[in-house]
Amino acid sequence: MTATLPLDATVSHSARIWNYWLGGKDNYPVDREAGDRIAAALPEIVDIALATRSFLKRVLTHLVTEEGVDQFLDIGAGLPTADNTHEVVQALAPSARVVYADNDPLVLAHARALLTGTREGATDYVCADLRDPLVVLTGAARTLDLSRPVAVVLSGILPFVGDDTQARAIVDRIMGGLAPGSFLTIVHSTSAVTGEAMVEAVRRWNEVGSARYHLRTPEQITALFANLRLVEPGVVPCPLWRPHPAEAGGATEMDEFCGLARKP
Repeated sequence: MTATLPLDATVSHSARIWNYWLGGKDNYPVDREAGDRIAAALPEIVDIALATRSFLKRVLTHLVTEEGVDQFLDIGAGLPTADNTHEVVQALAPSARVVYADNDPLVLAHARALLTGTREGATDYVCADLRDPLVVLTGAARTLDLSRPVAVVLSGILPFVGDDTQARAIVDRIMGGLAPGSFLTIVHSTSAVTGEAMVEAVRRWNEVGSARYHLRTPEQITALFANLRLVEPGVVPCPLWRPHPAEAGGATEMDEFCGLARKP
């Protein structure tokens, strides 16, 4: 582990803004100010952040309990908050193995918080860029057995890859390096529900965030799962992906879509 990197508390950072919306503590006044400015254009952005986290907990639970997956690769992990991937899956399967991958120095500085898992399982961190899948997979192979199924989590990271061809190539290379029976889950923003409000929110994000963010249509998001078999209900707003029975009646559409697919 490298020494803690110096952090600039005078410039807003996308990971810290997201952390603020999720109720985390790893943010500064400049991040909260930026987050509030974005929320002024799209008041439901906090609900979107929370719905995304709720979906991830449901999909991880499904993968462990229904699909029997015990290996996970979370790329673009971001800052730790509540219900991190290793916490959810190792609570259900203590021997599960989880690798986080991120290229953000801020996340690297907080990696120690991610590297705490069960004694029976394993939790690791790879400093690698999503745009270099070979480095991601090589690092993950230190902890995961890539000859067995792995569930890949790409939550909110592909919007930072603006070119559709490049995004598809990244997904294909990652999944191509994994065993049949592996899974891919994607969370991605769109403007299909709120339209111009989301477009304006992203414009404000790109003024203050540390990396440019790009929206895709639901059809473009679905295309990222090409050559994989989508699990029902397909690509839908996060609250509508297999909500808990008690939540089903109140589940609503929002501009954060998600999906889960299996490699044949």
